[in-house]
Amino acid sequence: MAASGLNPLETRWLHAGAPVITYAREQGLPIDIVVQPQDAPNAVPLALGFDGGRCKLVLSMRGNARAEAVLQGVPAEQQGLMIEAMTAHEIGHCQRYAQGNWHALPAGFVDTAAQSMDGAALRETRREEAYADLVALAWMHSRHLADYAAVLAWMRQVREVPLQEGGAGGSHATQAWLVLAGGKHAFDAPVSLFEQAQVLWRQGLSGDKR
Repeated sequence: MAASGLNPLETRWLHAGAPVITYAREQGLPIDIVVQPQDAPNAVPLALGFDGGRCKLVLSMRGNARAEAVLQGVPAEQQGLMIEAMTAHEIGHCQRYAQGNWHALPAGFVDTAAQSMDGAALRETRREEAYADLVALAWMHSRHLADYAAVLAWMRQVREVPLQEGGAGGSHATQAWLVLAGGKHAFDAPVSLFEQAQVLWRQGLSGDKR
């Protein structure tokens, strides 16, 4: 997927994520790719926005040490897999946006946890991150089963890094859902990736009272 104006790092990430992007478009998701041309120090290297009814998959790689640091410690031969998983995570966000379900609970689910406005917002963000994590894992389970355990272990490690050490902190603390994804047959159901993720997501919601 190399194109004029892209640097080697951008080309590498887009190439690794290409199968996921192709799948998303085949599912009818309205997704565009945006490569930030300016330096973006400390930006999230790969993120998703939503504008004008379309998902924007945004790469912020230039002048950004985080673009390399996110894969620190991952063997070179597995780095493409992790980029693919990160891309699938963002596609999970896109699906929620496109369906008009952002921050919405599934039908029949009642949230009885009483929290402050800030606490509720954090919990809503964490739940969206959990859903996207599960979409990423459903993708890896269906496309790279032999490497699934390695991707799950890496994702668990990333989610365990405290905020003060450069990690995601509470808003991305999806460990309760990642435990559910460790089951041998977690994603064996003959339904779409999004439906597979939804099943485990609902299970995790029932115990998310933080």
